Amino acid sequence: MTTSSPLRVAVIGCGGMAWHHLRDIAQHPDTARIEAICDPAPRAYESVVALFQELGRTPPPVVPDLQKLLDAYASRLDVALIASPHVYHHDQAKACLEAGMDVLLEKPMVITAAEARSLIEARDRTGRLLVVAFQGSLSPQVRTAARLLRSGELGDILNISGLVWQSWRWGTTGTWRQQPEISGGGFLFDTGAHLLNTVADLAGEDFAEVAAWLDNRGTPVDILAAVMARLKSGALVTLNGCGESIPGAGSEIRVFCTQGILRTGIWGERLDVQRAGRRHLRKVPLARPSGVWEQFMAVREGRMENPCPPEVGLRMARLWDAIRASAAKGGVPVRCS
Repeated sequence: MTTSSPLRVAVIGCGGMAWHHLRDIAQHPDTARIEAICDPAPRAYESVVALFQELGRTPPPVVPDLQKLLDAYASRLDVALIASPHVYHHDQAKACLEAGMDVLLEKPMVITAAEARSLIEARDRTGRLLVVAFQGSLSPQVRTAARLLRSGELGDILNISGLVWQSWRWGTTGTWRQQPEISGGGFLFDTGAHLLNTVADLAGEDFAEVAAWLDNRGTPVDILAAVMARLKSGALVTLNGCGESIPGAGSEIRVFCTQGILRTGIWGERLDVQRAGRRHLRKVPLARPSGVWEQFMAVREGRMENPCPPEVGLRMARLWDAIRASAAKGGVPVRCS
């Protein structure tokens, strides 16, 4: 659907992940305008005020309670951008869909597969748009990789190997990200959610069986993770997450097929392909990924299909459910429903 007047946006949760979206939207008032902020933390709203003042714009009002915001503003809003802590995603996204708003939902989409199915039902019932803000699935690199794998050009998938590392433990100490009742998990469900989502997206099918080990390293949440899994097709998957390392972050995913090898990253940082008969991986020339907000706008205006719908989120949520179930049993394999 194209729009001639600026989209009217509510931002729900204005912590660190929302900051980039806020800046993108505030710098382009001709396409979108932030009408209201929902965040119960005064300090978080103060940072929004400072950003708008820096850009020479009037800060939007803040309504700390979502239901009160919807009561007051829903009829005047087009889109909800949700960037709150993970445990709130399902209820907030469902409420916004039912209020008649399209939703851009930060990762991970939800905590469990049951919540994912609930959001799909709400999306279908309301007819609204729901896009999950995973940079990997939204990138041309991962979209092209998925098309190559689906086309059969590289043959059948045999193995998928993925890893992500980051000095996550130290950067999240004392925050909600290390409170499991709010975060839903630790490193593998936070930064590592990009790994789970991109691998699930590239696989294009559900997992059949999962064995997993999680190590909290003396914290309330997982810091290290090792996962072995089997897809329904029989292809094997290994996932490695290290959230306690030297400063920095990095990732790599390799997909081994009968007619080639594909390499990318969990955020869509690259795409390299080595075809049968070639000696080396070769870079696939593609445009640099555009921002999440720009891609959401393109989907909403009908210029591209939704590259990260809640169905992808459901596949990832099923995987996360199985990882937690296996880890709770000391790595005993569990079958995915």
